Amino acid sequence: MTLSEYVKKRNGVPFGHPSSLRNNLYRSLGAKNFSAFWNFWNPVFSYYLGTKIFRPLKMVLPAAVSLLLTFMICGLVHDLVTSLVRGKISLFFAVWFLLMGLVVLVTKKFHYDLSLHNWVFRASVNIIIIGFCFFLAHSLNTILNFY
Repeated sequence: MTLSEYVKKRNGVPFGHPSSLRNNLYRSLGAKNFSAFWNFWNPVFSYYLGTKIFRPLKMVLPAAVSLLLTFMICGLVHDLVTSLVRGKISLFFAVWFLLMGLVVLVTKKFHYDLSLHNWVFRASVNIIIIGFCFFLAHSLNTILNFY
C-alpha cells in the first residue's frame, strides 16, 4: 500500500484534502478503543513507523514487543527533535509513548471496546488515557531525572 492509499484509508479523503485534518481528529479521537485511536492518528508518521519499524521488528520479535519498541522509537524521534531545540537531552516522549504502547496492549488483551457509546464519550476516554499516560511519564521523568 502506498502512502497516499494509506492516508485515504485512514482519513477517508485523499492526501492533502482540506477535510483531512478534521477527519483525522474525528476518527482518531472517536475511535472505539485506544488501539484504533493509533490506527487513525497521524497517518503519515504511522505509515512510516508501520512499514519501516513495526513490520521489520515483527519478523524477528513477538508482535507485542515489536509494538512497544515501535512506540519507544517514535518517542525517541520526538525526543531527538525536542532535545535539539532545547539543547538538553530529554527522554520524556520515549517514556510517554512506551506507556501509551502498554495501554494499547492491555486494552487489546481485554477487548476494550467503546463502539456502543457516543463520540463524545469515546473521545473523552481516549483523551483521558493520553492525559493519564502524560501525567505518569512526567512523574517518572521527574523521579528518574530524565529532564
